[in-house]
Amino acid sequence: MKIKGKNILITGGSSGIGKATAIKLHNQGANILITGRDKLKLKKISSQHGIKSLEFDISKLESIEEKTKEILKKFDNKIDVLINNAGVGKSKKIDEIEIKDFLDVYNTNVFGLAILTSIIVKEFKKQRNGNIINIASTAALNGYEGGTIYGGSKFALRGMSKCWQKELRKFNVRVMLINPSEVTTAFGQKDRKERKDINNKLRSKEIADTISSILKIDDRGFIPELSVWATNPF
Repeated sequence: MKIKGKNILITGGSSGIGKATAIKLHNQGANILITGRDKLKLKKISSQHGIKSLEFDISKLESIEEKTKEILKKFDNKIDVLINNAGVGKSKKIDEIEIKDFLDVYNTNVFGLAILTSIIVKEFKKQRNGNIINIASTAALNGYEGGTIYGGSKFALRGMSKCWQKELRKFNVRVMLINPSEVTTAFGQKDRKERKDINNKLRSKEIADTISSILKIDDRGFIPELSVWATNPF
């Protein structure tokens, strides 16, 4: 796909992987719209980089349909790429979890993501083309202590991605899953501040580069799943 001129929606675009990806694809000539919960961060990115933004918390399930209509209107009802990047985390041992813990994470990582995608897919089917990139985690590949909630949500996203690949290939819709290992972002930070780069850990840049690269593959092919690991994080 040629990135220049394409309409691309990135959820969770106010910081970290989403922000880095938005800037990179914007600099390559794409029309970018980022969404997120932090109005001030969104406004800052818009003013600094000329990227469109919309305050939108996908965990608010009842608002998704109206917000998606607003997004499509901003794109003149033509969308080429959906990057499902918004995500939240929570770590608890199995004998500590409550139903609220699941809802706090799944409403964003699974339910909201799936509902947003289901609406966008209707447009992809009409167009008979489109691209979905789901940002999961290496937590979707391996269990870990305390990972029932977050890890479980990423296993769910990986499973949904596999189903969507089977379902949407006949409509020329490419569904691609990326599993980053630990990235130095604001993810998991209570103050939501970006962590400083660490020499032996991944940066948002590595994931943004990966997203750009797999999108550029000619539309006749796609990479179903890709994991990005830090070379030596120890």
